[in-house]
Amino acid sequence: MSYEKVKQANRLSIGTKQTAKMIESGKAIEVFVAEDADPKLTAKIVSLCQKQGIPITYLDSMKQLGKACGIEVGAAVAAALNE
Repeated sequence: MSYEKVKQANRLSIGTKQTAKMIESGKAIEVFVAEDADPKLTAKIVSLCQKQGIPITYLDSMKQLGKACGIEVGAAVAAALNE
């Protein structure tokens, strides 16, 4: 289910730095986090989302999230962006 939500997003921001920027600028509407990602990488993103009230969807693995984003490598976090 969540895999499909990532694929359906019109615009995505992939990676912790880009995703953090999008959350801070108010452009992220939903954030996807890989369960197996290093918590050091994802903790800041999760706390930003909680502060801003942005829903977080967890996917099983970085590999799954990367694939859903259409990239060849794993991704720790990604954000669906508003237009």
